[in-house]
Amino acid sequence: MRVIKMLLCFVLIAGVLVQLGNTKVEAATSFYDVKLDHRAYDEIMYLAQGKIANGTLSGYYYPNKVVTRAEATAMIGRALQLNGTQRKTQFKDVGINHFASGYIQSAVARKIISGYVDNSFKPNNTVTRSEMAVMICKAFGYSFGNSQSGAAQALLSRGIAQYLADGTFGSNIKMNRADTAEFLARAINYKLRTKPEVNFDKEINIATDTLQVRTGPSTYYNSVGSLNRGEKASFAYSVGSWIYIKTSSVEGFVHSAYVTSDSTLPGTSPLSLKTIVIDPGHGGTDPGAIGYGLYEKNVVLDTSLRLKKLLVQTPFNIKLTRETDRKIELGDRVAFAKQNKADIFISVHANAAGGSADGTETFYYRTASTNPYTSDSLLLAQSIQKRLVAAWGTDDRGVKHGNFYVIRENSMPAILTELGFIDNKSDNAKLASPSYRQLAAEAIYQGILDYYKAKGYNVNSLYNIVD
Repeated sequence: MRVIKMLLCFVLIAGVLVQLGNTKVEAATSFYDVKLDHRAYDEIMYLAQGKIANGTLSGYYYPNKVVTRAEATAMIGRALQLNGTQRKTQFKDVGINHFASGYIQSAVARKIISGYVDNSFKPNNTVTRSEMAVMICKAFGYSFGNSQSGAAQALLSRGIAQYLADGTFGSNIKMNRADTAEFLARAINYKLRTKPEVNFDKEINIATDTLQVRTGPSTYYNSVGSLNRGEKASFAYSVGSWIYIKTSSVEGFVHSAYVTSDSTLPGTSPLSLKTIVIDPGHGGTDPGAIGYGLYEKNVVLDTSLRLKKLLVQTPFNIKLTRETDRKIELGDRVAFAKQNKADIFISVHANAAGGSADGTETFYYRTASTNPYTSDSLLLAQSIQKRLVAAWGTDDRGVKHGNFYVIRENSMPAILTELGFIDNKSDNAKLASPSYRQLAAEAIYQGILDYYKAKGYNVNSLYNIVD
């Protein structure tokens, strides 16, 4: 760490133009009030190099100055490469000319932070350590049980935050600029953490001729090497559209647009890092619902396999909890999704109600105490429900809260869809029909694309697979 400090000091004080790949940027100057022995020196300089945190024109950082909601949002927004263009917001107290208006609007859209019931954002309010912990968890996708104590534990366990001298997290203490730099820089670069350990448990392929590997998630950061098309690397986590990777010779950040999890796919989309888990319900000795001689387990497996055939033509990574007629316990289905770091989870079922009901309905779990991804789960459920009803012409029974284990206990956006009622004659005819099962698979596929499109991903060309 001492070597890192000396190198940073040399680069920063020099104040010269440095070559970063093919982009020249002006090196950040040193700060008069942040000396080499400052507790947050490494983190402050790291953010300064990436233009995530700035000092004054006179050369001061003011590490002890408290941080406002607007300032915290802007720094997180810069780290995640959110759209910071100043623009109109939904808040009455954040005008178009506010320095953070763009980042505020983008961060609210990503559900990193929210406003108040009176349609205000209160941009000048200060931020506590607990509030910042929640923002960091939401920004970087850490599971935290949707509570401030859970967010604090998520940061402490990763070595991003530390207990104070009194042995507490200091939940209500106001964040200052030094604390903010520590939280944010350590979330970005695990080597700055007090526990510098992450798992490099996914493999990617380089899909461009020459890809620069950098010390941080932007072209402002130094290049530490390069990789060539076809080379493989392992990656640990993402920061916005950048991912942290490692090979036998180099380690650092690369842009996810130039990698893929499959060398046969074009490396032009961050979707290649998204794993979708499809869960055909029941199986084996558990037939599920039965109607007119038709078993639910067979219907949903066939539909899910058809869905897989569509999804494997895209950059997504696709996993099925089962691809044969076998029984899987509910806990194992959830564990499978978590082990594969699923981005979304879709459980496919058919309904039954003694012949007294018909139609299609989709469930999500809306209590954030277990699965905190309630908003994204709702969006996914709405997207798939709309497509299924349109494809099958069934009665729209709507999107509902469902206390089902596989969506309640999961740690990603998760839904359970009931295609139709297997013991209703009209619905059963659709469930038994290979052509209608194909329509259901295509509808779920399009609903998945609708979800990612709403999340800001470019999926337009992928609709052509079924359109």
